[in-house]
Formats: sequence, C-alpha cells, structure tokens
Amino acid sequence: MQTCARWLGRGGIIPLRSGTLLLLLVPPVLLALQLLVAGPRLPRVTGSGEREGAVAFSVISIEPEREPRQRGSPSREEEEGDRREGTRAYEDENEVLSRQMGPRTLEVQPWAEDKPSFTAELNRLLTYITRPQLNCSRVLSPGRAEASQPPADSPHWLLCAEDWLLPAADGPCVAYSFSMDGGDAEFLKTVSGLGCEVHSFDPSNSNASGRHLGNGLASNHGDGGVVSQHKMWLEWRAARKRKHKTRDNLGGVSQRLADIMAALGHHTVHFLYANLLSAEWRVFQNWIETETLQSVQHLVATVHLQWAGFEVGGTDEEVLRYWFSVLQGLHASGLKLVHSSAGEGHSVLKHTVADAHSSYTLSWVNTRH
Repeated sequence: MQTCARWLGRGGIIPLRSGTLLLLLVPPVLLALQLLVAGPRLPRVTGSGEREGAVAFSVISIEPEREPRQRGSPSREEEEGDRREGTRAYEDENEVLSRQMGPRTLEVQPWAEDKPSFTAELNRLLTYITRPQLNCSRVLSPGRAEASQPPADSPHWLLCAEDWLLPAADGPCVAYSFSMDGGDAEFLKTVSGLGCEVHSFDPSNSNASGRHLGNGLASNHGDGGVVSQHKMWLEWRAARKRKHKTRDNLGGVSQRLADIMAALGHHTVHFLYANLLSAEWRVFQNWIETETLQSVQHLVATVHLQWAGFEVGGTDEEVLRYWFSVLQGLHASGLKLVHSSAGEGHSVLKHTVADAHSSYTLSWVNTRH
C-alpha cells in the first residue's frame, strides 16, 4: 500500500514514499523526547537573577601573585619597615662586633732602611725603648707609696707621680699585676700603699695568700690595699664560645684584659704591671687593635728580645720590624715612655749583641687621660 504525500519544491509537487517521510520525522521526535526528560533538570533563575545550579568559573589573572593579607597581618608598608628595621639591627650588630674585634689593625711600619737590615732594625728598636719620652719631676719608686724626685740610681721601674697623671684622692684607684716570677712584690706594695683596689693574677700560684684565690674573679671594692689573688692569665685571642661573664666567674683561666675588667666591673685600670714571658707582643697588639689601652693609665711591662715570642714568626728582620710596629702602636694609643731598665743577658733573636740586652722593663704613662 502506498501512502501518497506531496512535497512542494522548486519543481512543484513531488510525490513522497512512506519510508522517506518516516526518516524526516525521526529527528524532531527525538528532540522532543530530550526536552521532556531534561526539562525538569534545567537551572532555574533565582530572584537575584542568577541561575540556580550554574557552574562557577575561575578568573585567571596574569598579574604577579600576591599573598592575601589576613586580619591582623602587617601591610606591605609595615613589612618593608620591618625589613628595614632588621637590616638596621644587623648593621648595629656588625658595628658592635667591629668594636669588639677592633676598629683598626696594627699598622706595620716601613723598613728602617731601603732593604731589610738586622742592624738597622735593631738600632731603631733600641733607640725607642731606651730613650724616655716624658720627664717626670715626681715619681713613685718600687716599694714606696710617697712621691719623690727621681732617684739617682736606675730602679727597676718608675711611676710618674705628676698630679694630673694620678687618680683623684677621693676617687677610685684600681691596680692589676700579671706575674709568675714574684717580681711584682714591690709593685703590689706600692699600689697597696696608695689605697688602690689591687688584683694579682698568677695561674701557677696555688699557695698564694690573700683574700681571694681561684679561677673565678671577686672584687675587693671598698677594701683599699687588700690584694685579691686570682689563678688567671692574660689572653690575646678572642674566646671561640663567648658565654656570659659574671663578676665571680669568667669561665676559664686565660682571658683578655677587656673581659677581666668587665667581669670585675672596672672601667679604668690606673696601674698595670705585666711580665708575660714573651707573650707581651701579641697581647700589646690586641690592646692596640681593641683600644683597650684607652682604659689603662700607667703601664709597667717587661719586653723579651731573646726570641720572637708566642705566635710571632718571620725572618729576624721582620720580627724586629713587627716589634717596633707594636711599640709605635702603643705610642699612637697615647702611651709615653717615662723609664727604661735593662735586664740580664745580651741575646736578641739568638744573636749575641754586646750593646743590647735580652729584656727591658719599660714604664709608660697614658697622656690621654
């Protein structure tokens, strides 16, 4: 049975078969069924104009990513201020470290002549340590606490007793002595007679008599003339682990002068005696570079010439130039030589020199006080 239908085309009415008509009706029917099934699931429009159930989209920005600032967190300006403050604190710490390590280094002096010469370097050194740079009309002689005119003979050491160089009568007076050979007995007697607070340092003296004895430090504030004994020695190297130092404990038997003074609460040492058995050159260098000498008013020290000294190396000419550079550093720090006394022996760096001695005890005064 044929179903007759008509199709209006360009050529007029075209007869269609029933199979062809069925194919044309399938797509509309499928579309209608899809709408009937999916229609209830379509998103509904809410009162705000947004479609309920719509997919949320993320906006991608090409600007640099910024951390969201939480409530109470600092702003960018505050963060930059903190960074500047941290940098400033770091710089301040470096400044403190610079002061601890020394704002300057030892200045090595030029050669005495155009080329290294043992004779020229030795003569320059001897000229310096045997010629006083300051004349004192009144002095304190070994074992005596009364000022007098310079004695006719040449004592082992002298303290310049000009009024402007001595501590005030109603002020504090502090004295340190570093000696392991007992050669400081007259020095201790002199400064004790002046009523000073006296501290004697000797790491080898286990039977020392006095008010205090031990590795710790204790002060005799208010007890002028009393000698405090300490089993401790001078160091020129900075401690590897710097722990907090207290008045009664420095944590070791070898410390730098600045650390000892800090532990004892002293800002000035008015009289200091030192026989450091060839360690004096490196100790002096440390005092120069850390400006510890600004806190020392009178210095009596023995320098040893028979060998280079602890941690001092080089040729004989280089050692002599180094020694002279250290002495010039003391001079630049304000110390003026007031007395020189020659020791025994005639050995200089293992050379026998008839007109030189193996050691000299030198007395300085700091004219910057």
